[in-house]
Amino acid sequence: MADLKAVLFDLDDTLIDWSGFNSDWAAMEQNHLRGVFDYVCADIYGLGDFDAYVAEFRARVNAAWTAARTNLRAPHLGALLVESAVALGAPADALDARRCLEAYDWVAATGTIGFPDAIPALSLLAEHGIKVGIVTNAHQPMWLRDIELRTHNLIDHFPTCRISAADVGYLKPHPAIFQTALNCLGTKPSETVFVGDDPEADVVGAQAAGLLAVLRRGRRASLGLSRIVPDEVINSLEELPAILDGWYPGWRNSA
Repeated sequence: MADLKAVLFDLDDTLIDWSGFNSDWAAMEQNHLRGVFDYVCADIYGLGDFDAYVAEFRARVNAAWTAARTNLRAPHLGALLVESAVALGAPADALDARRCLEAYDWVAATGTIGFPDAIPALSLLAEHGIKVGIVTNAHQPMWLRDIELRTHNLIDHFPTCRISAADVGYLKPHPAIFQTALNCLGTKPSETVFVGDDPEADVVGAQAAGLLAVLRRGRRASLGLSRIVPDEVINSLEELPAILDGWYPGWRNSA
């Protein structure tokens, strides 16, 4: 048996708890889109009707996620913001995706928190020399999701490996995003465990890439479980160290 070198984590509903989020997503999104619209109108091109921009953006987002269900190509928020403005007449060569994302002004959503069990588990792994990383299917580039990690006091626990599907171009369960994380950590699949809450994206994807997969029970944990078999199932990250003891005896002495 290989030694344990690293543990990869999904982000949403694995490290960040969204169960307390009860806001109107569409209204929240519209507030962010207003910042982009105002920026483009003031600095680039008069888009005219804000509602038309919102409708164009949402149509493109829906189309991108619909296609992603079959081709696993990750939507990219910055590209969608730019493409929506171009569709309303803005010159493509004058638009910058990063500047649009800055104007989007992303923040940690009200009601979200870091799971209380996350930092103790991450601290224990670090104490014993185990590398950790994040692999999320977010359509935001990772530097935007880092805003949430800072808000929830998690970012210092992930100094080197934070991977967003938007940056890789592929969604879990595509093997490319898992390989990107392994390359970042410098570990082999047999030395790496994945923890996530989505049976299809996290469990199937990780197992296909050669990693042992731990399913965290949550809102999505029952989806597909009649045909998907995680290597282990947990209710809390407090249970993870004992599972690692069984798979990788001696990992606590690896530091």
